[in-house]
Amino acid sequence: MTTAKDLFIIAMDPKPDHPVGQGDLSLALAGAELIDLIGAQVVTLDGDSIVPGGPSASDDRLLGEASAALTRQVPYEHVDDWLWRRGRDLAAAYQAALEADGELTRGRGGRSLFGAERVELADSPALRRARNRWEADEPVLAALAAVVGVQSGPSEEELDLDDEAVTTVLAIVHDAVMELEAVRQRRSIEKAAFANVWRAP
Repeated sequence: MTTAKDLFIIAMDPKPDHPVGQGDLSLALAGAELIDLIGAQVVTLDGDSIVPGGPSASDDRLLGEASAALTRQVPYEHVDDWLWRRGRDLAAAYQAALEADGELTRGRGGRSLFGAERVELADSPALRRARNRWEADEPVLAALAAVVGVQSGPSEEELDLDDEAVTTVLAIVHDAVMELEAVRQRRSIEKAAFANVWRAP
């Protein structure tokens, strides 16, 4: 299991007043993958540039895909660009992967995270592992969950991580999610303004 899969599982049961947006989660999942690649020494950061190192030894298919998607020529990709590129529809990819592995099942009725047909977490080692990390308040998982609104988390000043690269990724994930929200608000305002033009006498 990976941090991204653990995050997806935790996000499957959001508080009713904090629904998780698919776009927000996709950005956070891309950040979680990058953090795991840093931890596995597959990449390092030079400032906010992703510098690839050795090949991924992960047996996780999606993390392997993330490693294969790295830009391996200079100029290296910036973390922000990686989040938007790798994050495109990534939440749906994780849902499909967990369903294929039997870790998600199709349910009946109720609200789904991504669509009308509800999916539910199966009782599995993956679920127990994610819950164990969550209950242990593992700082990276907690910070990523806070970014997508699952819970309130520590501020950047309170987040005590020894790894500067991981701290950098978390900060950029936060900024990307805020940027996505700003785009949503701008589109909503533009749509409302357009509608008012048509309603005007």
